Amino acid sequence: MARIALVFTALAALSVPASGAGNPKAPGSLREGVLTDDKGMTLYVFDKDKDAPGKSACNGACAENWPPLKASASSQPTGDWTIVARDDGSKQWAYKGKPVYLWVKDKKPGDKTGDGVRDVWHVVKE
Repeated sequence: MARIALVFTALAALSVPASGAGNPKAPGSLREGVLTDDKGMTLYVFDKDKDAPGKSACNGACAENWPPLKASASSQPTGDWTIVARDDGSKQWAYKGKPVYLWVKDKKPGDKTGDGVRDVWHVVKE
């Protein structure tokens, strides 16, 4: 009887994935109808990214004001979240195919001061 219990215990352990394995964590979530990063900072999309599908059109000085939501080398796409390559070789998160950014003038979670800047920056809404 003890052998049977040991076999069932071993089989159960094999069927449970290791922590995080096969279940990548999304880099952001919805808060009050707006997409935010894991610190609660508002995420934005850039209209000019539509001219360069699958990559970011915001580089150099643009990226200093609008930091891309960086993806690590080990990050994995999950759900509506994908990863795009940047001109400098780094990786950036994209939501529903659109690269997402932070705004340097947002100082605390919930700030949305970048919405509508130059009519090309917009908060990401569900």
